[in-house]
Order: sequence, then structure tokens, then C-alpha cells
Amino acid sequence: QYKVLSRVRELGLLEKTAELGILSKLEKNGLTLEKAEQLLPTLEELGLLSLVANNQQLLINGVAPLAVEGAPILLPVVAGALEVGPPAFFLAAAGAAGLDAYLFASGAEVPFIGLSAGAVAGLLLVPLSVVSAGVGVALGSLKN
Repeated sequence: QYKVLSRVRELGLLEKTAELGILSKLEKNGLTLEKAEQLLPTLEELGLLSLVANNQQLLINGVAPLAVEGAPILLPVVAGALEVGPPAFFLAAAGAAGLDAYLFASGAEVPFIGLSAGAVAGLLLVPLSVVSAGVGVALGSLKN
């Protein structure tokens, strides 16, 4: 069992989040606590809250370690992107998709395995591109 709260405390993630001003940057982009609360019924209608509730152990032991351990590196990047706004997330999506397209077009292969580098890297780059574009669209729609 991954100890999420103790690792968050050990890594000082709450302090880093406050130092980087991530919450104020989210508010500047239009995501307030009131708007976040208004999203809950929509998330429930889509079945996302039930999905999370039914897969707690998978999330705690599979996704949480990746998110928590990677957070010290990702927090400054996210803070910078939030400072710029939605265009930064669109640029990240285009960059990830472009890199994957380049790897396919160049015919690069992963050494010793012989698999296409575009296919292997695409397992990370395609979801990253979709999530980045989705965050850009979401932040763009929150602007008043």
C-alpha cells in the first residue's frame, strides 16, 4: 500500500504548490472553488466519480506513486503553463503529437527491441497530447 499522505508531506508538495502560486494561477484562469463544485454533478453523470470510487486501490497503488513522485518536477512546469494560460497547453499538445509524428515518419526504432519508436513513445505522447489539449480547452472555456 502506497502511503500517499506521508510521501506528500516528505516531498513538501503542499509548500511547493503554495510557493509556486498554483491555486492563484488557477483562479486567474477562471477555475474557482465554486466552479469546481459546480462540476461535480457533471462528473457524476459521466460516471467518473463512481469509476474512481470503484478503483481506489488501483489509483492509490498505481497512479498515485507516479503523480506524487513526479510532482516535484512537474509542479514548476504546470505553474509556468498556468501563468501563460491555455495556449501553453495547446503548444504542449502540438509538441507531443508532432514528436510522435516525427518518430513515425523517420522510421526510428528502439534499440535491441526493434519496435517502432513512434509506437512505443506514442503510448506516452498520444495520451499526453490529448490531456494537454483537453486542459487547454477546459481552461479556455472557464475564462470569463
